[in-house]
Amino acid sequence: MRSDYAHEIEKISENSNADFFAPDRLPLQEALGRTTHLAIGAHSDDLEIMAYHGIVECYGEDGKWFSGVTCTDGGGSSRVGPYAKYSNLEMIEVRKEEQRQAAMVGKYGAMIQLCCPSSSIMEVRGAEFLKADLLRTLEIARPEIVYTHNPADKHDTHIAVLQAAIRAMHAMPEDERPKKVYGCEVWRDLDWMMDEDKIPLDVSSRENLANALVGVFDSQITGGKRYDRAAVGRRYANATFFYATAHDKIEQVTFAMDLTPLVHDESLDVIEYVVAYLDRFRDDVHSKLSRYF
Repeated sequence: MRSDYAHEIEKISENSNADFFAPDRLPLQEALGRTTHLAIGAHSDDLEIMAYHGIVECYGEDGKWFSGVTCTDGGGSSRVGPYAKYSNLEMIEVRKEEQRQAAMVGKYGAMIQLCCPSSSIMEVRGAEFLKADLLRTLEIARPEIVYTHNPADKHDTHIAVLQAAIRAMHAMPEDERPKKVYGCEVWRDLDWMMDEDKIPLDVSSRENLANALVGVFDSQITGGKRYDRAAVGRRYANATFFYATAHDKIEQVTFAMDLTPLVHDESLDVIEYVVAYLDRFRDDVHSKLSRYF
């Protein structure tokens, strides 16, 4: 089923399967144009796991709007139980509807689903189409903050989306690029980073909302992946183990890698930038062990 906004999505994507949804029924230009916090994720429910900080920061706040972009169509999702016999096409429609429901629960300003097959964005042509779609989205949204996947994530599709997002932001005029860009936790957390390198994002507020958002994705939870438990558990663990020698200062935390320099300085090498974080971690481990061995 296509969105009621079938004609609107053409402003963003040439993909006839792409979907635009605004919970308050505003047209795309107006709904997306009010965005202050934008999340760019690979799959349905990635946004709700990695960018909850942006969702809750905008929830019910005047002048702040969270919008999301999900890049892939979800056709390759794992499925067991009641979804075991669903075809890829059926799963695509299920996940599309779940993402719209999450947008309603979280009071998003706009939700865009580009519905690219995961395999396509791994190829040069598909990656170029994705970059173009993200650029058009960013040009309309003009967000102050962007949440996307961190470059140490272990999921290839997440890295492909990150690459397209960075390239899209590079294509924007310097003064129109987001002020902050965060690489967030999904398929590899960031607790290994040096504490001074981490961006701790307080996600303690409205745990009921956090649970409801991830719980919307029944096809994943009932289908064999307990993201609802895992996401909140990680946030509690991050908060407790972040403060090793003091009481917990906040209840729940997600960590992010600061990608802002990569977006504003095109001369920086992404690989070297990330390896520098790894080197600082390695040096710290080596230094501590050297005291005893």
